[in-house]
Amino acid sequence: MAETVPKGAYRSGVAARLAGLPVETLRVWERRYGVSGADRSPHGQRLYSAEQVRRLGLLKRVVDLGHPIGMVAALSFEELAVMAGSLPQQDAAPDDGAAAVPLRVAVVGAAMARRLAAVRTAPPLDIIHTCATLEALPAALPGLPADVLLIESSEMSADTLPLIAAARAAAPGAALVVMYRFCDSATVRRLREQGCLVARVPADPAEVAVLCSSALAGHPLQAVLPVTPAPSPRRLDEQALAVLASAPNSINCECPRHLADILMMLGSFERYSQQCASRNADDAALHQELCNTAGQARMMLETALERLARADGLPLPPSLAE
Repeated sequence: MAETVPKGAYRSGVAARLAGLPVETLRVWERRYGVSGADRSPHGQRLYSAEQVRRLGLLKRVVDLGHPIGMVAALSFEELAVMAGSLPQQDAAPDDGAAAVPLRVAVVGAAMARRLAAVRTAPPLDIIHTCATLEALPAALPGLPADVLLIESSEMSADTLPLIAAARAAAPGAALVVMYRFCDSATVRRLREQGCLVARVPADPAEVAVLCSSALAGHPLQAVLPVTPAPSPRRLDEQALAVLASAPNSINCECPRHLADILMMLGSFERYSQQCASRNADDAALHQELCNTAGQARMMLETALERLARADGLPLPPSLAE
């Protein structure tokens, strides 16, 4: 039987996604720096509160600004907020009474409205209007006391940008959350430039309330939920990969050698894309995304190679040895 998660708590995968982190990065940060002080369930799973998730989001933003995680991991929420350039007063002193006040939400997407109505969320969401299509939203908004405009779209493209801009103009005081299943990177970037909180549709509808709360609190959204998160530093350098590639194993398996070769190529491309010439700001952003994407692939394959090495007793560098 699956373990029940207490109300208001998030497993590591959910916490990482809400904070804009790869779950592998969160695990490394926990193991090396103890970044959150998360509680554990009776079955040993880490459980994060909403406040801890917000702190992880701040850590991610500060690291994205160039500060080493080892230097900022122990800082307080307020210190991180100052470094990130945000206004932390609402988050720094949470009020349990205020947290219970429902957020008034206008929803685009009947399916999402039904999913939200079927669950209890923290903070609670009061769905005051539902539109089946984005085209119908601007006309419905005048006079509607919405705190958040919540837009769900399976496929998001540049064609939707004018419609979202029209909705924003019709409700200038509302925060705007855009959730998608498939969307090109340029459109996601433009939405974030316009102040929208943009994220993939979460599997758990309760996570939507956290997104709405974050948008309403005015977090700088580009850093919190990047298109492709910045990767963590390499865990296996060229020397460690060479050792793993040449180490004998018990079943004559060549997977370690092949994985090491792929990781060397990914690491090389990751460094190359950082140095590649750019004609303009869009070029630079594209190359940064290429670098981040290669880094994410490298992190996953590093984890796979580390698991393979542990399973077969292959030599790992001291930093990974347990």
